[in-house]
Amino acid sequence: MIFDTHIHLNDKKILSNLDQYLKEAFEMGVTHFMCIGWDLESSKKAIEIAEKYENVYCAIGVIPTEHKQYRTKDEINPAIAELEDLLKISRKIKAIGEIGLDYYREKEPEIKEKQKIMFKEQIELANMYHLPVSIHCRDAVQDTFDILKANKVENAGVMHCFSGSKEMAKEFVKLGYYIAFGGVLTFKNAVATKEVIANIPLERVVFETDAPYLAPVPFRGKINEPRYIFHTVKYASDLLNLDFESLQKISFHNSCELFHVKNHE
Repeated sequence: MIFDTHIHLNDKKILSNLDQYLKEAFEMGVTHFMCIGWDLESSKKAIEIAEKYENVYCAIGVIPTEHKQYRTKDEINPAIAELEDLLKISRKIKAIGEIGLDYYREKEPEIKEKQKIMFKEQIELANMYHLPVSIHCRDAVQDTFDILKANKVENAGVMHCFSGSKEMAKEFVKLGYYIAFGGVLTFKNAVATKEVIANIPLERVVFETDAPYLAPVPFRGKINEPRYIFHTVKYASDLLNLDFESLQKISFHNSCELFHVKNHE
């Protein structure tokens, strides 16, 4: 059994053929999915999908790159109030995310500050509802760590698509976070990612697709299908010299613990 801890079933590239994609994934042993929102509309769609499929859960939140649509608490009709309304309509919501910081294209100090406000407000919401967080962090590892250290998340969460060093990964683990590994792990030039998975406790390892993005080798450059997570987990088991079935079992258990989902294994 494999639990995909970060997938965008709500993306039109997947949504257009969702039943077939899920069927093919299930045939490959992928049984559980965390459908992630990136803004208010995609969060609503994530809830809709989770309500339809038994083993699909969801996370709601506003990604830092959507800062233009996010209204802070000091603005009219704040986004955080809309997210809180969504939290009241479904028990399938198991996390707040994806949230965090992204400085890849956003270099202006005022935008970085807006992202930090978004991040902190959504952390506060997660704590209010006793939920973990799914963290998006791009070119902002130190600031992300500093905020998470200063703004403790009661039920911690997961570092999605982690691209930092093994040293920083260990620091996030100390804060209680899981580290998620996706298709990037299989890329030839992903040396740092390979070092991370080899140097953190297996009890903190989970897997993801981030579908329809970041397909693993040998599908790199194509639409990432839900079933492709099988190849990432298999690659990881070979890299760690660990039995494939054992890694599946460990990572599935970790995923259930992360999102407080009953383990049906």
